[in-house]
This record gives sequence, structure tokens and C-alpha cells, in this order.
Amino acid sequence: MKVFVAGATGVLGRRVVAQFTANGHTVLCLSRNPENVKLIRSLGGEPRHADLFDAASLVKAAAGSEVVIRAATAIPVKLRTSAKDWAMNDRIRREGTKALVEATAKVGAHAFFQESVAWAVGNPDGTSYSEDAAPSNDERLASALDGERIAREAGERDGFAAGALRFGAFYCADAWHTRIMAESLAARKPTMIGPGTNVWSLIHSDDAASAFVNAAERPRSGAWHIVDDEPVALKVYLAAMAERLQASEPRHASKTLARLAFGRYIVDVLTGSFVTTNARFRKDFGWAPQYPTYRSGLDQISKLWKEEGFPSKK
Repeated sequence: MKVFVAGATGVLGRRVVAQFTANGHTVLCLSRNPENVKLIRSLGGEPRHADLFDAASLVKAAAGSEVVIRAATAIPVKLRTSAKDWAMNDRIRREGTKALVEATAKVGAHAFFQESVAWAVGNPDGTSYSEDAAPSNDERLASALDGERIAREAGERDGFAAGALRFGAFYCADAWHTRIMAESLAARKPTMIGPGTNVWSLIHSDDAASAFVNAAERPRSGAWHIVDDEPVALKVYLAAMAERLQASEPRHASKTLARLAFGRYIVDVLTGSFVTTNARFRKDFGWAPQYPTYRSGLDQISKLWKEEGFPSKK
């Protein structure tokens, strides 16, 4: 199978390319920067130059592809953000998706899959929810659901499967957000806001990539939550990370001080709960995570960090 991947050089995209090639598939990779060519080739992919927002260039780059994937994002890598910091991510979800589904139809691909987020829907009271839950009130997640709608409508109109993989909170050894937590734990900086009793559904980035591969090999339309098997309270997750780093117990800051330092949005994110399951995706695709709990995932991450010498001891 020939697959076209937009976002091939990101934390998730690198894994997507590597896993597709390991399964014997040909992977064409969108490359907007010359410096990414070497990385793409090292992963087994074939670089294709195109503009994510220009459908005509994407058609040329994706020629012959049977499946098109949007793993591209522009998540801000800083703790205090404004709407401006999220503008490019919103554009990718809306305009990038629109250009990619146009290209999907024109190259004759039979499926399009894209990255979305599990907390774009949910229950206001933080209880467990399924893919059918109501949309979130978070304005910064509206673009995720817009991207899903754009793809769904295009698939219905042009006759290809359109799927959205709504991922839980990513974690892995090379993810910025995971590493900043580890550095903060090692430096005895606060890593929780309030008691940390809020519960998250997580997904190791390796398992997120395998979900894309499973979906592409058995394409169908829909939206699925891609999470591991065991939601966890933030304080429990961070305590497990601290134990593996031989660091002190996680410290916390008050909401008042955190809002002054990081703003309302990041406080809401770090104190909110989102609890869901992978039951629908497991049933529809026969998928199961390699790291079914945060414990097995952190075991793998801590081993890699130890080999790297991260976080550094100062």
C-alpha cells in the first residue's frame, strides 16, 4: 500500500512513518523544509515537497497514494499561551484538512485519516464518556471538530473513507510536554496545580502511531478515541514518573499562583479531567496498545532517558 503522510517529521509522524514502512508499505512524506529530507529517508520514507495549504501541490506529491494521513499539528511548546499561539494549529486543522481531502479525492485514494483530540468532546462533570459525547466548550478545540466535519463531508461527497483518531494525552521519551514534566520533577519545581486528583486518559505515542497503521490497513469512516486501558489521576502519574527518576514526590502550586504564572487556559487544562476508553476502536479494528497502562509506558520511557542521561543532574 502507498500512504501519504503530512506531519511526517513530528513526534507522532516519525513513528507513523517508521511503523508503516516496517509493515512493508511505501510512505510518501510531505516535506516543506530541505533539512527534513534526511530524517524522512532515515525513517524509510520518500520525501515529497508540497505546501500543506495548497491542494494542487499536494496532488502532485501524493500521486498514486491509496491512503492520506494528516498527522501534522503546531501545538505550542510553552506553558503560557494565547489564542495567537494556537492560530497555526487551527489553520492546519481547518485549511490543511481541506487541502488534504481535496487531494485525497483527486489522487483517487480510498481513505483519509487525521489526528484529533479525545477531549474535544466530553462530559462537563468529568465523568467517563464515549465518542458520542457533546462537544467541549473549549474554543481552542473547535478547530479539531471542524477538521473532522470537513473530512467527513468530503468523504461522503467524493466516496472515500474519512476517519478521525481522537488521541488522549500523548506521552513518550521525546515529547516536549513529557520532558518538561520530568525536568520539573528533577528540579523539585511544582508539576501539579491543586491536589492533582483530576483524571486523564493517556496514550503512548508509539501506540498512537500503531492506531494510524491499523486504521489505514482496514479503512472505514468514523471517529474513535485512542487511549490506553487505564485512566490515571495526574498525581499518581507524576508520582510514578518521579519514582522512576528517583526524584522527590511531585509538588503542587495553588490555582491562584498558577493563573498568574501561566494564565487561565493552561490552568484549566492541567486541572480538568477527561476519561474515556478505546473500546470502540478496539472492537472495530482489533487494535490493542503495546503500553496498556502508564506504568508500562513509563518503564519504557525511563529506560530510554537513563541511556540518554536525561534529565541531567545539576
